[in-house]
Amino acid sequence: MPIWLTLELASITTVFLLVVATPIAWWLASGKSKLRAPIGAIVTLPLVLPPSVLGFYLLVFMGPQGPLGKLTEYLGIGILTFTFPGLVVGSIVYSLPFAVQPLQAAFSSIGRRPLEVAATLGAKPRDAFFSVVLPLAKPGFITAAVLSFAHTIGEFGVVLMIGGNIPGKTQVVSTEIYSYVEALEYGKAHGLALIMVLFSFLVLLGLTYLSRKTEKMIF
Repeated sequence: MPIWLTLELASITTVFLLVVATPIAWWLASGKSKLRAPIGAIVTLPLVLPPSVLGFYLLVFMGPQGPLGKLTEYLGIGILTFTFPGLVVGSIVYSLPFAVQPLQAAFSSIGRRPLEVAATLGAKPRDAFFSVVLPLAKPGFITAAVLSFAHTIGEFGVVLMIGGNIPGKTQVVSTEIYSYVEALEYGKAHGLALIMVLFSFLVLLGLTYLSRKTEKMIF
């Protein structure tokens, strides 16, 4: 059950992240606002913040006295903490840099020239973005999706803080390993840990292959 819950969490989080990260990355890559630096720093913050700190503030933010908690209660959704939707929200925030940074790099490498050419052919900015920029940024989207998915699967601190470790509800692979260690069931913990190590290795191997393939296409 925790394995399927982990895969479900990673899949949903990745889809939402690609939707949310695309406009943010495009704005950071092509915008000229003075706010790009502070916004970029905020987006990158989860990379340097301890997961327990980020998880604590998310717990407060989504709790009964938090702004999101009050909003969800007002809408009749209920409190998100210690629920699967709460895990999704926390995972989106925690993995946001892993989606934004590859997309930002992809958009920056494309530059303005393709949009200018598309404009001379009569394409509107929105049409040019969807028909020119997005196809050219495909390697960035693949990298962002793979990193977001893998990072979500490996989450522990944030998941434990905002979701607890409720079997069948919020218990994912990383927290199940923690439970096995606490119960001194090292054999079961070792088996799940090996799966995580193998998965991480395959992700890195796949990204290396993708990077080499992209370089060959460019040169």
